[in-house]
Amino acid sequence: MNPLMTQSWLDLAFLHWAADPADVAPLLPAGTVPDTLDGVTYVGLVAFRMYRVGWLRLPGIPYLGTFPETNVRLYSRDAQGRRGVVFRSLDASRLIPVAVARTVFRLPYVWSRMTIRREADTLAYTSRRRAPGPRGAHSRIVVRTGERIGAPSELEHFLTARWGMHSTFHGRPMYLPNAHPRWPLHRAQLIECDESLVAAAGLPAPAGEPLSVLYSPGVPVRFGRPARP
Repeated sequence: MNPLMTQSWLDLAFLHWAADPADVAPLLPAGTVPDTLDGVTYVGLVAFRMYRVGWLRLPGIPYLGTFPETNVRLYSRDAQGRRGVVFRSLDASRLIPVAVARTVFRLPYVWSRMTIRREADTLAYTSRRRAPGPRGAHSRIVVRTGERIGAPSELEHFLTARWGMHSTFHGRPMYLPNAHPRWPLHRAQLIECDESLVAAAGLPAPAGEPLSVLYSPGVPVRFGRPARP
């Protein structure tokens, strides 16, 4: 893959709740449908550290390209059978990357006040939205990392083995492929989850504890040229 963009995703916490495909379908780009496993689709809340975003073969940017991010994502499939993610919101702490992503790429980035703190095997991710809103939308996720997963389950593979993003660009469906090594996944214990980002993204607020909680130290990522679904 000749990279359009490079970056690394580090210290990821994956939280997932089951969702009715009928609730998700209206929120997906044209030409895609909810991707399901045993008739169920999922809503993901994923917090992590974006590290050194770079363009083409240029080195990644240390400051503007490195920041905390938390996204709400759905799972999609297009007519070619390509499985991807659809981002309903992406909270990030750097204003300039947020502005560029919104204006140039039409991605639903929002500017938020964010921190990631680690103490031994416990990580705490906090986010509070600044603009464009809704102001006050927030999340606080605290997880304790556990043992490495040697062979991911079918559900764990379904939720994490995604090699592209479905979106809409100037009214046209778009598929943006990516490539990265296999995820190093770990079990994780959810210590705290106080969030309103899922509801702010237009989805029913999660009921109960997430069905899946995972941690990954991260992977380097390359994005290829966009294609139409």
